[in-house]
Amino acid sequence: MSSNIQTYRYDFRSDTLTKPTPAMLEAMINAQVGDDVYKEDPTIIQLEAYAAKLTGKEAAVFCASSTMSNQIAVRSHIITPPCSVICDDRAHIHRYEAGGMALFSQATTYSIHPKNKVYITAEEIKSNIIPYGDEHFPPTRLIEIENTLGGSIMPLEEMKKIYELAQSKDIPVHLDGARLWNVCAATQTDMKLWTSQVDSVNLCLSKGIGAPVGAILAGSSKFIERARLFRKMMGGGWRQAGVLAAAALVAIETIWPRMADDHRRAKELSEGLLKLGIPTIIPTDTNMVMADTSKVGLDVKKLSEECLKHGVKIRDSAPNMIRFVLHHQIEDEAIQIVLDSAKKTLNSQ
Repeated sequence: MSSNIQTYRYDFRSDTLTKPTPAMLEAMINAQVGDDVYKEDPTIIQLEAYAAKLTGKEAAVFCASSTMSNQIAVRSHIITPPCSVICDDRAHIHRYEAGGMALFSQATTYSIHPKNKVYITAEEIKSNIIPYGDEHFPPTRLIEIENTLGGSIMPLEEMKKIYELAQSKDIPVHLDGARLWNVCAATQTDMKLWTSQVDSVNLCLSKGIGAPVGAILAGSSKFIERARLFRKMMGGGWRQAGVLAAAALVAIETIWPRMADDHRRAKELSEGLLKLGIPTIIPTDTNMVMADTSKVGLDVKKLSEECLKHGVKIRDSAPNMIRFVLHHQIEDEAIQIVLDSAKKTLNSQ
């Protein structure tokens, strides 16, 4: 039987494309497991306790994915639907989670196009909050923020302003911190500094830190108790999942400390593209380069074909923009291949 699966030396499409390291695989083989639904899997218990400590929250729960984690978070915060959630227009919960919020939480989103084109502000959120009392509009029951978003960091000071506003309105704040690992690595700060400004946080384990599967949802004990109910409802009672938790623990220990290299390479790629006349749409703060190819009329499809000749896969679905995502299995060589390919493509047009 033939396979349609193709392999590449380097893949810039996403940091979800990493393969488990030998250390992760070894940990999975040797993992101590039990039944997680009965709260008897020791490796999951270890991971959840560690995540709660990292985030400074009372409790945490291991989920199958960031989408599941985010959807559980929204549903756990929203006690009495229908209502609305304020978020960035580019937010994952708004655009990339298959409309789950409408189905699971009976909620709609009021999305904001940030004026600074990088992150939403407390001022913008304040003007979009819908109070209870007008039967025409679903009241705001949750504020959701994302950090990073497109690889750019929302400043801590802005998060503080948003949280202060939310607390004054008695509205909880959920952080989609799928790549909060990158924020901490780039700023050399303690994770609790960021998570102290939200009521709940999602941490992806299968993106930048390279674990094969999973995400963490952290919050208060009461919140996580409710979250476990919805996790079970959504099919997340996954029994002997300690084999996956074991890989995640190794990823946090071994890959997170190396994340600065991803950011360095992203900066080098961003600067190299700029020299070719290709700027970025938003700042390259961490591991993503959002390149605007329209300035030089670069043919993205042709660039993709040129990169493939050298074993490099890039996104080519948008005609005027490329999202390059760096991770620990992309090396310095790959950056030069992309830059050389872009130069050759431009010269041939």
